[in-house]
Amino acid sequence: MHKLTHILLPPAAILYGSVVRLRNLLFDLGIRRSVEAAIPVVSVGNITAGGAGKTPFVELIVKHYAERGVRTAILSRGYGRTTGGARLVSDGGTVFLGSREGGDETVMLAHKNPGTPVVVAEKRTEGMKLIGERFRENPPDVVVLDDGFQHRRLHRNLDIVVINAAAPLFNDRMLPAGRLREPIRNLRRADLLVLGKLDRAEEAGTLEKRLAVFGKPLLKTSMKTGKPVHFAGPDPGKPPEKVIALAGIGEPEQFVRSLQRAGMETVSRAFYADHAEFPSGDLQRLAEEAAGKGLPIVTTEKDYFRLLGNPELPELLSRAPCHYLPVETVVLEGGEILERMLEKALLPGRVTP
Repeated sequence: MHKLTHILLPPAAILYGSVVRLRNLLFDLGIRRSVEAAIPVVSVGNITAGGAGKTPFVELIVKHYAERGVRTAILSRGYGRTTGGARLVSDGGTVFLGSREGGDETVMLAHKNPGTPVVVAEKRTEGMKLIGERFRENPPDVVVLDDGFQHRRLHRNLDIVVINAAAPLFNDRMLPAGRLREPIRNLRRADLLVLGKLDRAEEAGTLEKRLAVFGKPLLKTSMKTGKPVHFAGPDPGKPPEKVIALAGIGEPEQFVRSLQRAGMETVSRAFYADHAEFPSGDLQRLAEEAAGKGLPIVTTEKDYFRLLGNPELPELLSRAPCHYLPVETVVLEGGEILERMLEKALLPGRVTP
């Protein structure tokens, strides 16, 4: 089976790449056109599949605007949700959908950003229409588009691409053989490049030099972990030290490193594909293992909200202490560039660095 997959992936990547190139060419030639909304749009996306840190960066932008009295709304596809079409996740006061109906990352953003309406839609233009209709009397000043780089149908006033500095980029291949969602040269469409998941600004090194060819402003960021938050099972009353790691994300090894930086040693791991459903039988066995070894279970913040979407799952885990590890984006270098571009995005017309 592995040999067959090895044979099939390269042709599949060529086919996928051809479709992506054709679609972008149609937009570049003006055969397909972007729809400009009445409300300014700031897009945060990536050029690789999973693990870049774009969702925490969306939150950083929302909080930046909120601190300045700028009203925001979040628009996302809601990846992994069971529903379809344009749906209101939150009106800024009430969160109406769980992670199954709204998507784990989107519901997490809704809970963590009270006062910010959140909408999910496969077709972002339909999502913008819903925002315009639902909040006609008090529209947001700006819509933050989560995972929008490939969705060119909706015009954006500022196009930000987040790049995982810890993962290969220039040596990567197109999906499904690699993780590239489109050719690297398409970074020229972006207005701002963000190098994420650095420990220090100096670590950008060679990658920063290679990205300089695109002539785009560069922001350097890091991921800051908070204190573990207890959510199920007996509360030990002290921070966990040796733990069982539970995650369904694109970069589980980075989660292990985050646990290590937070002073926790990973004794055992239960990892699943990004956005995948956690099998209840697996979680029951995991809880039994944790209780038997006297170890707490620690998961990611995104996975915590996914667990909440199925009330049975936290109950299954409750034989052992359960925590999630919150994270946030911290700007290491280039913060003044980001502030200036976010301010310009509120004005009519496209942003210029």
